[in-house]
This record gives sequence, structure tokens and C-alpha cells, in this order.
Amino acid sequence: MENLNKCIKPQKKDEDIQVVQVFSRLAADPSLRVCVHAGPSCCTSRMEDSYMAAVRSETQQKMRSFSFELKYLIAGHTRAYQETIESLVSFTSNLTGALFDSAYSALASDCQPLVLQLFNNIHLHLSGRANSSLDSAVRRFYSDLFPLVYRRLLNPGIGYSSAQLSLQSTNQDDCLRMTQPDVSPFGPHPRLLVGSLSRALQHGRALSRLLGLAGEVLNATEKVTLSRECGRGLVRMQYCSHCRGLTLIRPCTGLCVNIMRGCLVAISELGAPWGRLVVMLERLAATLATSSNHNSLELALLAVQNHMNDAVLHAQLHGPRITATVEKVCGPQPPTVLSAQPSSTLRPATGSVDGPHGTSPPSVGPHALRRVQPQSQRSFPLKGSRGDKSRSLKKLSREFAASIQRYRWFFSELPEMLCESEMEVEQHTCWSGQDVVESYAGRVVSSSLQAQRENPEMTVRNTDPVLKGVKQKLEQLMQELLVELGWVSKARTKSEEEEGGSTQTDGSGGDDCDDEDGCEASGDETDDVSSGRKPGRKAVAPPPPPARRPAPPRHSSPPVG
Repeated sequence: MENLNKCIKPQKKDEDIQVVQVFSRLAADPSLRVCVHAGPSCCTSRMEDSYMAAVRSETQQKMRSFSFELKYLIAGHTRAYQETIESLVSFTSNLTGALFDSAYSALASDCQPLVLQLFNNIHLHLSGRANSSLDSAVRRFYSDLFPLVYRRLLNPGIGYSSAQLSLQSTNQDDCLRMTQPDVSPFGPHPRLLVGSLSRALQHGRALSRLLGLAGEVLNATEKVTLSRECGRGLVRMQYCSHCRGLTLIRPCTGLCVNIMRGCLVAISELGAPWGRLVVMLERLAATLATSSNHNSLELALLAVQNHMNDAVLHAQLHGPRITATVEKVCGPQPPTVLSAQPSSTLRPATGSVDGPHGTSPPSVGPHALRRVQPQSQRSFPLKGSRGDKSRSLKKLSREFAASIQRYRWFFSELPEMLCESEMEVEQHTCWSGQDVVESYAGRVVSSSLQAQRENPEMTVRNTDPVLKGVKQKLEQLMQELLVELGWVSKARTKSEEEEGGSTQTDGSGGDDCDDEDGCEASGDETDDVSSGRKPGRKAVAPPPPPARRPAPPRHSSPPVG
């Protein structure tokens, strides 16, 4: 750095002659590859390499600092949401187990593992596990419950002694499980339980899956490697002026925008699908925050105990028919004496079962086969993050919906935000990459990959393969959730078919969308989530540009000039 130390002097009038004398003793270094200048230079090729390593590291650090708040919001809400869901599932699991303890004591000990397994599967489903299925989990629960109900409630005088509990017992249980779908001992209640849970849990499950993918997108963008061509452009923008002794001059805004958009073209390509993801996150959170009794996740989980109670009551009321059918298929079971449990089996209780405070249900006669009523029809407080026990699922979702909307255009505007951090001092002249000018004369191109092929400051060939894969995964999940939630615009699809185009659901990503607008419509919520079009397709009801875009976090986009 000896040349640079000789070159850089305080730029004052009384030292102008000294600066000129220093430059007169310097010659152009023929080995320079980036800061090439016909006149004298303070830099060497080794200094250029050092500059390139430094500027790439500095840019990545700035990107991480800008995305820190967004990453913290996503990670923090994901953790708080999972803690709240875990608390809710645990509470309702204990409440359901208390039903069997108080109303069906003959089943209680063997039913507890079945109840725990069912609610564990519900928790996995809500957490967004791709291979989880509510239907199979509920069917497995009732399939395992049937042998217990058949022997201990419908036919308490039959069974196997301890010496017989081996292969014969296992075979008989397997026969009961195989017969259960045809016998339908629990009536329509297993199907009603699946329907109730599916409707109420679909928004919570979709939110979990999108939060997980949002975190994956942020991690991928933080780890992106800036290309060597990008490094050359950054060096020319930030350090080539230093090689000529101009340490106070700032790069022109247009130069910075062109170079930053070229460096971050793969990240900017995430702008449109990310904007749709934020809209969907906001809508899902708002749905959970304003859910009615019909689709409340909390009330649906609380109602599991009622569905189970109704199912067992149905089996008791149709006991003779069920027994006759089973004996035809599986054969009669040998009678045995079971210790004093039958008398307590026909005791379904009225009123509420044991709650979280240990209150016991009222005593009810053996013939009062009546439905257990839920404890409350209102959302109850749950344990949230950081020990805030008053944070309910609705309050948590409401807070997140209000916060996430500020980051809708984050990836589309990241290049401009990075440039704004470089333009802190207002000047009448700027550095064009080659010389000091009054304004940038080059053409400022948009951030799309197609437009970046005409970037006058650097060569942009392909996007990062990792980010390209993340974009495809994001678009695929968005499309899948739009279909699952029923948010696909049927009117648009029908209109497209009438125009002769191939059938396309509105959630597909659009490569020709305007990245600066985030490909977001300003109409209804469904259009906001699913806007975007395929290359070469005629747009159906193209959205007008927003009148005023909310300011991005921490910084606003500078004017391009």
C-alpha cells in the first residue's frame, strides 16, 4: 500500500502542488486489470486483488445487516408460533385423556398411548411435515381403539386371561381392526373429526410450511457468493477513484444501481415470488387472527374430545349389531372373568371433563349416554415465547400480519437499499467508474435477468443455481398451497381458457413480471397472492401499479440518475 500512501494526501489548496508532484513521479501500471487509466495511478495489480476480496466481503456483510431484521422476524415468529401450537396441542391432549379417565375408566390406561400418538400426529401435521396425514392418523386411532371398546364396553364378559394374551389375542385384535371399516362401529364421527380438523388446521399448517420456506430463502440469500465479475464492478465503483487520489468522491447513483443489480440479479429474481409469499403470509396470519368459531384452530382441537365421546356412544348404542357382525367374521371369543371393570364402563359423563385446574366432573348414572360439552367457546390464553403467557394464537398472528407486510418488496429493492447506504453525502459531482462527472450518462437497466444482459457496467450471464432452485421451490409451494386453500381464481382460469390458452392456475410464477412492482396486483387478496404470468401469455386483467409503495425497512429507494 506504499503507492497509495504516497498518492493520498489531504486535498487542500496549499498542497495541490505536492499532489501534482507525487502524480508526476507515478506511472501507469501495465498489470492493472480493473482500474485501468492512461495517466498515473496509485494502485498495483496486487492492490486490486486486495480490493476485490475486501469489497465482496463488505457487500455481503451489508446484505446480512439489511436482512437481519427480516430474518429475526421470521425466525422469532416461527419459534413463538411453534411454542404456542405445542402448548395448545399438549393442553387439548391432556383434556382428551381426561375424558377417558372420568367417563370410560375401563379404557383409560390403554387409551392414553393412543391419544398421545394421535395428538403427536396432529402436531406434526400443524408443523408442516409433508408426509403427515390427518386422515390416516385418525383412522389409525379408531382402528386401535375398536378392540378396546369391543371387549371392555360392548362385551365386558369376554376376553383373554393373562395366560392367553399371546398369539391368539393378537390375531383376534388384528381381525377386529380389519373388520372395523366394514362394521363402522363409530358411525360418521371419525369422518366428521377429520373434516373438522382439516378445515381448521389447514391455515395453520400452510403458515408453518411458508415460514419454514421463508427462513430457507433468507439463509440461501445470505450464503450467496458474489461472482468475480461482480467483484470487478464493485472495485471499479468504490476503489478505482482512490487509485487517482480521489478518496472523498462518491459513485454516481446510476452506476451503483447498475452494478448492484448486476451483482444481485439472482436475488432480484426472487422479488416477485417473495412478494407473493409475503402477501400469503399476511393473509394466513390475518385469517388465524380473525378466525370465527366455524374455523377456529383452538376450538377444533378442543372439540376432539367431543367427537371421540360421540364415537364411543355410537358404538355402545349399536353394540348388539356390532357384536353380531364381528362374530360372523372373527368368530366368538372365549369368555373370561375380568377384574371388576365392567360396572364402570357405561359412565359417559355430562358437563365438562377434568380441566387444567383439576376440577372433577359431576357423578352421572350408568344409562346417561349424553355428549360431553366443551369447556369454553372462546379462545383461551396460551404460553407464547419469552414467557409471555397472555399471548394467544390470535394475538401472535395479528402482530405478525402487521409486521411482515413491510417486507413485501425487500428482495426487489435490496440493490437500491445497498446503494442508498453509499450516498450519504450530497455532492454535485460523482464518480462514473472512469472519471468525475456531473451526472451518470449510462443507461440504468431494470433488475430482471433479461434486462441485465444489456447492463453497461458488467456482464451478467446466468443466475446462481442455488437461488434458482430456491425460486422454483418457492413457486411450487405457493401453487400447491393456493390449490389446497382454494385461493385459485376460478374466474381468471375460465377467462384464460376462453382465450385459447392452456389451463393455468394463478399461483404460477411469472418470469416477465416487473420486478420493481413485485408482480403484485392491487385488487383483491387472491389476485395479490397469485398474480404473475408465463412468458408469451396474454395478461388477464393486468394490475395497475400501486399508487404509493410503503417504505422499505430502514431505508428507502434512492432516485436513479
